[in-house]
Amino acid sequence: INMRNHTVVTEYILLGIPETEGLETVLFSLFSSLYLCTVLGNMLILLAIISSSRLHTPMYFFLANLSVFDLGFSSTTAPKMLSYLSGLSQGISFQGCATQLFFYHFLGCTECFLYTVMAYDRFVAICFPLRYMVIMNHRVCTILATGTWMGGCIHAIILTSLTFQLSYCGSNKVSYYFCDIPAILPLACGDTSLAQRVGFTNVGLLSLICFFLILVSYTRIGIAISKIRSAEGRKRAFSTCSAHVTAILCAYGPVIIIYLQPNPSALLGAIIQILNNHVTPMLNPLIYSLRNQDVKSALRNAFPKRSFTLRKN
Repeated sequence: INMRNHTVVTEYILLGIPETEGLETVLFSLFSSLYLCTVLGNMLILLAIISSSRLHTPMYFFLANLSVFDLGFSSTTAPKMLSYLSGLSQGISFQGCATQLFFYHFLGCTECFLYTVMAYDRFVAICFPLRYMVIMNHRVCTILATGTWMGGCIHAIILTSLTFQLSYCGSNKVSYYFCDIPAILPLACGDTSLAQRVGFTNVGLLSLICFFLILVSYTRIGIAISKIRSAEGRKRAFSTCSAHVTAILCAYGPVIIIYLQPNPSALLGAIIQILNNHVTPMLNPLIYSLRNQDVKSALRNAFPKRSFTLRKN
């Protein structure tokens, strides 16, 4: 990233979540618990997938990628937020702010691509069950996974470069709890119209395209399931998709809600991003494991003599 912008500002002050003054102790307890559950849950999912040969399939390969994403996405904003909620400095260096913004958009874009790839995986599994392992072979899975991460990286480089090539020579107070484009651009001294247009188009267009492809995949899946004659077969086919549909609703639902609001408040916007940044990564391990006997069996085998057990449904 090119930082040749004669920047005067060398540090930003994160003002935190809007309209939450005096709630630092409560918020610290809440977010530290969410972050701990996120790390523990996703590490357990990774452990189950790595340790069990039964889970070395395309679906669980992409689920492992999602767990890595969830660990990284929550870690982009949580540590710094917990730091200043505990009473430490609210300052973040210019380079630190740029790094936070880069990884936020890198992992956010990767999430969109990854959910789309997972929907395609379920489409192939339901609509072409006999050819599933041929179509979703190791090479194809590797290309799809690599493509999601590389696509997210390119997206983030463009947005971060456009944002931090501007001059920042005025206020250094960021009216938010982390460095994001809408919070940083108002502090720039130069013309921000290009960064705003590219940012809005890039983020909005990619999200819409991914959401449309997911809808197409699940429309085809729904048609295929409706043609299954036996009730048991329909139930089994639906159960393989239910966890992914739930995860998509958790990821896209809050975003759709805020875009339907004519004039969303700053607090509502912060709550929506908190749901995406901290709640959804914590829920994903639960969504994918509570009704998944293979994952629960793998975890039981990974801790055969430990004191805790996972109760069968």
